[in-house]
Amino acid sequence: MGDSTSESMISRVVFGSCIQQDRPTPIFPMMLQAEPQLLLFLGDNIYADTSDINVMRAKYGVLAENKGFQALRSCCPVMATWDDHDYGLNDGGASYPERDAAQQAFLDFWGVPADSPKRQQAGVYDAKVFGPPGKRIQVIMLDTRYFRSPLKTGPRQVGGPYLPDEDPEKTMLGEAQWRWLEEQLRLPAEVRVIASGIQVVAEAAGQETWANLPHERQRLFDLVKSTDAGGVVIVSGDRHWAEVSVANDDVDYPLIDATSSSLNQKHPRGTPTRNQFRAVEQTYHEENFGVISVDWNVVDPKVTIDIVDIAGKPQIKKSIRLSELQPR
Repeated sequence: MGDSTSESMISRVVFGSCIQQDRPTPIFPMMLQAEPQLLLFLGDNIYADTSDINVMRAKYGVLAENKGFQALRSCCPVMATWDDHDYGLNDGGASYPERDAAQQAFLDFWGVPADSPKRQQAGVYDAKVFGPPGKRIQVIMLDTRYFRSPLKTGPRQVGGPYLPDEDPEKTMLGEAQWRWLEEQLRLPAEVRVIASGIQVVAEAAGQETWANLPHERQRLFDLVKSTDAGGVVIVSGDRHWAEVSVANDDVDYPLIDATSSSLNQKHPRGTPTRNQFRAVEQTYHEENFGVISVDWNVVDPKVTIDIVDIAGKPQIKKSIRLSELQPR
């Protein structure tokens, strides 16, 4: 984990979220068969839900002993962020009192060296660029927990109790992370994968989403636009189902948000929330992971996102040419 560059070309990125560490994980061998060159874990990587960091570390220990997980971690580079359950508090944000201790447990589990600057940084955000000029993939792992302001609540909707809040003082990322993100988006790269534990593009329907803080959601879109950052694709988790959303009117090109969740938990009800930005009618509610494939061997590289089931079969697909992901 780190703001560094690897010259190794990446054309296949596998991502997923939401691992109940005490349940079987038959999807891990299928993720390995997908031949990932880079793995992204998008949060809820364990279900800790505790302020007792010893309990949290023990739950990380259960996942660490999982043979399929061990095989995955050893096959290629891994990058990770957290969501609420591995953060330690359901729907938690900046007010969680154990966030610093939870961060150290997170960094320990993911093997961040003791002398890494990440040990001194508030929050687990991270970025790296892979590949040579002309074939670079930048991965930006956001932290949507450590700094996030309290959410506005109201009468429970189908997705939960949260309502959009226009309070301009509230933040999703915190100012330090916002400044860092701007620096990252100004770095040269052809494809940029922005990872968020919660959905970015989907509308608010009671659930946790960037749309709970619409001014922050708009700030993200405006930042992509003002930095002339091309090639952005968003990946997200959290929901225990998979879908692909697209914002067509906020930047100069279609902003895709591919949600993959969960790696080993089925959603009991089907899709419970509306989403006007759903770009592919189909959603998927059983175990799944995502694959981003980039065909660099053509004049106009093709970016394909697949949501793959436990048998290795794609259930949702979205493709786009790199030329279509460029500022005007």
